[in-house]
Amino acid sequence: MSLHIHDSASRTSREFTPLTPGIASIYVCGATVQGVPHIGHVRSGLNFDVVRRWLAHGGLDVRLVRNVTDIDDKILAKAAQAGRPWWEWAATHERAFEAAYDALGCLPPSVAPRATGHITQMVELMQRLIDGGHAYASGGDVYFSVASYPAYGEVSSVVIEDVQQGESAAQGKADPRDFTLWKSAKPGEPSWPTPWGPGRPGWHLECSAMARTYLGAEFDIHGGGIDLVFPHHENEQAQSRAAGDGFARYWMHNAWVTMSGEKMSKSLGNVVAIPEMLNRVRPQELRYYLVVPHYRSMIEYSEAALDESVRAYQRIESFVRKVVQRTGVVAPGALAPEFAAALDDDLSTPAALAAVHNTVRHGNSALDNGDDETARTAAGSVRAMLGVLGLDPLAWADTTTDTGPRQALTALVEGLLEERTRARADRDFALSDAIRDRLLAAGVAVEDTPGGPQWTLKDG
Repeated sequence: MSLHIHDSASRTSREFTPLTPGIASIYVCGATVQGVPHIGHVRSGLNFDVVRRWLAHGGLDVRLVRNVTDIDDKILAKAAQAGRPWWEWAATHERAFEAAYDALGCLPPSVAPRATGHITQMVELMQRLIDGGHAYASGGDVYFSVASYPAYGEVSSVVIEDVQQGESAAQGKADPRDFTLWKSAKPGEPSWPTPWGPGRPGWHLECSAMARTYLGAEFDIHGGGIDLVFPHHENEQAQSRAAGDGFARYWMHNAWVTMSGEKMSKSLGNVVAIPEMLNRVRPQELRYYLVVPHYRSMIEYSEAALDESVRAYQRIESFVRKVVQRTGVVAPGALAPEFAAALDDDLSTPAALAAVHNTVRHGNSALDNGDDETARTAAGSVRAMLGVLGLDPLAWADTTTDTGPRQALTALVEGLLEERTRARADRDFALSDAIRDRLLAAGVAVEDTPGGPQWTLKDG
């Protein structure tokens, strides 16, 4: 492995060398569990799942921490609006996120710590900062002094004189640029005791405390969405390094999923929830759609783009299954050199999948020419490459079953396609066309491929 990563902080491509030989340590900012996950939420989990799989393929023991923010202003507000306890609201949506990650084939993290389970570590970090002159208590709140840390701006390149934290004004701040580490208790809100009074953690504090708890004072990669660069990740690094920790050695940030040019978010109402999506496409097809673009590239969601991704994945799947049907079970083989080179180049999944599709084309040509051995070799390579991306169609076939409306739809459509295949074999083209038109009228498009008919939904 000769992996080079685009380090967001230095804005350069850097060769990845783990801090501890043989071990890769990764901290990924996970969900703030305020609602049902949509495809914009899970993109980060998928992107860093690919990072993890590639590092593991290279022989490293990967230790991945993906936190859960289970106490937050939005969680408290939405729980109150729904008339539910805040802890129940958070736990309910934490389960929804875990179900989404599982459904899309993300390997479970080494640990998924909750913010509320690490108050002791947060108090200890605040004490270290206060003792070092980098934080101060005021009226039950605790703030980080931005001016006390001259290197502020290392991650985001923000100019310290222009810093605006996006926090509400607070009378206790010595400097408006300072950010909140601890919020004093308010009536009706949950709180925990500290030497400075009861309250709850600020957003930035929790990740520094949890990263140190599980990965140590210094670790390899810190990841998350680009919307976290400032202020969240900037503040994480400032408070950790001010306290004497080395913190993250590399920073990786994935881009957004957008609709109509805007970041997908609940507040805009332009969300595509995971449960809804999985009634329309299979989990592996949705994973393919979100993994194909480079992790640093925006995805502009559209039905047409999703449909094209579904068809592209089905072409790969069809080839592998056809080889298995003709020649027997195919074990994963060797990676194509261009595939490995693509992933070593800052996890370039578009180029990696281009190598997969090239291999599929060569394999289909071999099948057409009766060269089953070459086709088997190609199929083995395809399985190996897709395995690294969490997309091996045979692995999904072994572990994934459709449920609910999708299961019923699949059974009905595939029954009709079998009838259509028999009609074509009997040269009853009128019946074959009638079945195709019937499916199309119902919103199901059929494409005849070398590996057999493939279908996709044209309407939601």
